[in-house]
Amino acid sequence: MIASKDGVFDPDAIHASGRVILLVQNAIHAGEMDGKDSCLALLRDMVITKSHAALLDHAAFVFIPVYNIDGHERRSAYNRINQNGPELAGWRGNGTNLNLNRDYMKADTPEARAFLKLFHRWLPDFFVDDHVTDGADFQFDVTYAIDVGPDVAPGTAKWIRESVIPELQRQTEAADHVVAPNLINLVDDTDPAKGLGFTDNPPRFSTGQMILENRPGMLVELHMLKDYKTRVTGNYELLRALLEVMNRDAAKLITLNRDADAEAAKLGSHPLDNARFPLKLEWGGSTVPFLFRGYKFTRQLSAVSGSMWVSYSHEPWNATLPLAAGSKVAVATVPPAGYIIPPQWTRAIDVLASHGLAMRPTTASWTGKVERYHCSGMEWQGPPFEGRHPLFAGEGAGAEPGKFGQCTLAAETASFPAGSVVVALNQRLSKVAIHWLEPEAPDSAVRWGFFDSIFEQREYGEAYVIEKLAREMMEKDLTLKAEFERRVMNDARFAANPQARLEFFYDRSPWYIENRVGLYPVGRLLSLDGVPVE
Repeated sequence: MIASKDGVFDPDAIHASGRVILLVQNAIHAGEMDGKDSCLALLRDMVITKSHAALLDHAAFVFIPVYNIDGHERRSAYNRINQNGPELAGWRGNGTNLNLNRDYMKADTPEARAFLKLFHRWLPDFFVDDHVTDGADFQFDVTYAIDVGPDVAPGTAKWIRESVIPELQRQTEAADHVVAPNLINLVDDTDPAKGLGFTDNPPRFSTGQMILENRPGMLVELHMLKDYKTRVTGNYELLRALLEVMNRDAAKLITLNRDADAEAAKLGSHPLDNARFPLKLEWGGSTVPFLFRGYKFTRQLSAVSGSMWVSYSHEPWNATLPLAAGSKVAVATVPPAGYIIPPQWTRAIDVLASHGLAMRPTTASWTGKVERYHCSGMEWQGPPFEGRHPLFAGEGAGAEPGKFGQCTLAAETASFPAGSVVVALNQRLSKVAIHWLEPEAPDSAVRWGFFDSIFEQREYGEAYVIEKLAREMMEKDLTLKAEFERRVMNDARFAANPQARLEFFYDRSPWYIENRVGLYPVGRLLSLDGVPVE
């Protein structure tokens, strides 16, 4: 749905007119329908009652009423046990039971790929993702979060902190809603008194993806136990207030986004200056006092679950609690000038294409200096998460966390065949390429399993062959012989494992080196000079 004054519905024409574009996404979890009705009500008051027609003076309002169509069609009175209405609610997953709000980076689903195409056609100036909470009970009916961490452009973060959040608070509270400018994630779900924890926002989520798109993004969480009218009108007032700010600051927001795009396009310009690019954030360790408007509760040991059971009353409990505040960079990298991907890794390349990355194939085979990662120690998650077995901890009861292991970067001379794909970082979407192709990024292709086969050993030696090789190697290298003997003496598990003892020698032989188990095939280019591309 597009609302734009003067009958102008072309995104390029809207951008050229100096107006800003707000894109609101609703019902990615199709049982959480409140945003659809708040957007339709706001549209009514822009174009029918005209009470808020002025919101279109310097802005265009674009919204997706229902993103998760298949989930929406799977309506039932028993889909959302935690939610107070409407009578029928949709399903959280899509038609293949995947959670679309875990799919932005890996883009497995046709819905995610369609969204990315829509997003890049409109290239909005601000993005909103409307949800309804799960979790604790409390007085707040509207909670929201807008990223302002060290991975957000400083100018944009300053504008959000100083201009956007205060105005959203003022206007939404003036409309008689109880509002929190952060999500309510308890440190301990059975004891609200312990305070509120840190929320990470990797790009598998919509607002995490917005950071890589260089655009401000707001996650709205309306409280599930409030009545439907309260939730819808709370969302309405929050969106109305945001459009007020965007109209007031339209020229400023356009400049901030243009500057953020320009900075992103410079990430590959000086790969040797050791500028660190943040890949993953974690809690900075400090807390700030937060007035938590909750309800009085009791805690007791449950005979049903065998764990602590929290039971809420409807008597207000206002308490100043510690809120985990601030974030720091936990994982970072020095961006290269670009990446080169051998052409056979089509699935990983297709994801970049879905994100709209500019890529160029090599016109001939090329051999040159690159940096490549050598990875080991990986352990994959047991139960599936979003249809995969990732190298990180998924969600849900019984999830067995994956273990990433270690990736060591080394400079080497490598050869790449004709048709290899070169992804230069001198482009607006450079952050997407970095997050997808740096193995340690939280939603990288390696973590999601797009390169799992590099960890499988295809060639091996029979025991009687390696027995002979081991003796020859020890005869030629007394240092190696001493290392092996120390390992046998000091490592009982190793000493008792015949296969491990033989692999000790195979892994140090030219045969293992040629197999390159754990060698990440993507090269980091420190310079694009001399690489033959179209």
